[in-house]
Amino acid sequence: MFGVGHWGKNLTRIFAELGALRIIVDHDEKTAAKYAEMYGAVAMTKEEALASDIDGVVIAAPAEYHAQLAIEAATAGKHVYVEKPIALNEDDALAMIKATKDADRILMVGHLLQYHPVFVALREKVRAGDLGKLRYAYSHRLSTGKFRVEEDAFWSLAPHDVSMLLALFDEAPSHVRQSGLDFVTDGIADETRLDMVFPSGGRAHVFASWLHPFKEQRLVVVGENAMAVFDDVKPWDEKLALYRHVIDTSGPVPVPHKADVEYVSVPPGEPLKSECQHFLDCIANGDTPFTDGEEALRVLRVMASDTLPKPI
Repeated sequence: MFGVGHWGKNLTRIFAELGALRIIVDHDEKTAAKYAEMYGAVAMTKEEALASDIDGVVIAAPAEYHAQLAIEAATAGKHVYVEKPIALNEDDALAMIKATKDADRILMVGHLLQYHPVFVALREKVRAGDLGKLRYAYSHRLSTGKFRVEEDAFWSLAPHDVSMLLALFDEAPSHVRQSGLDFVTDGIADETRLDMVFPSGGRAHVFASWLHPFKEQRLVVVGENAMAVFDDVKPWDEKLALYRHVIDTSGPVPVPHKADVEYVSVPPGEPLKSECQHFLDCIANGDTPFTDGEEALRVLRVMASDTLPKPI
């Protein structure tokens, strides 16, 4: 485990519960020793960990260090799990993908919500055609804090939403527009928006902010046959809702006929545990992770939207 900070401590706990945690590395030696003692692991330096016989490393360091650590780990013959975003630029991401491929090692990126049982159920419904052709979707990821100064709200929050939307539309956007405003810290956007247009005609929007009066984590998907809402703030049995509204277009003016909400039953599960177990399973079985380097690269290309054409 490389990094036991704000999010790394959660990964540390889960891998310990799964019986896979052996070594902890952190720039703060006291922190590494604390968590090593807590979970029955051994605190080591990076060099000692990479020279050991462990099969894989989990990287939860700041994104600017992802490429360096992942390449070093792959070169040392380790499988690599790295937290989102994969990197801050495409060159680093491509270097990480190449290093792990050259070493015949796995590269997995922590796009957590791809492993959320409710999103998995939604994704299956979309791919089965239950919603019909997708017209548009939007995702809101809003809260008050945690404020950061090393990255803005977009890079901190939106990778999850971009990953989900790309999985639902199953294609790369043809046009991307991104904007944001800084209110608290100069140069660090607190309120950010992303618009995507897909070749199939669908559209998607992301609104991410840590300067918002309440927590909202909602994904709305509108198809020709039905609409779906994944609301992660709701109780488990209400997290996935379907609306089979019908629009009557036989007359001069479209008339909506609203249907009652249908809640989809989804077996409960802890997304982070599913994600971590997937990494272990891929190592054991030689499988390609669902959120591998290529999937993460597609997300990064949207995040760094200057790599895509802008709408006119």
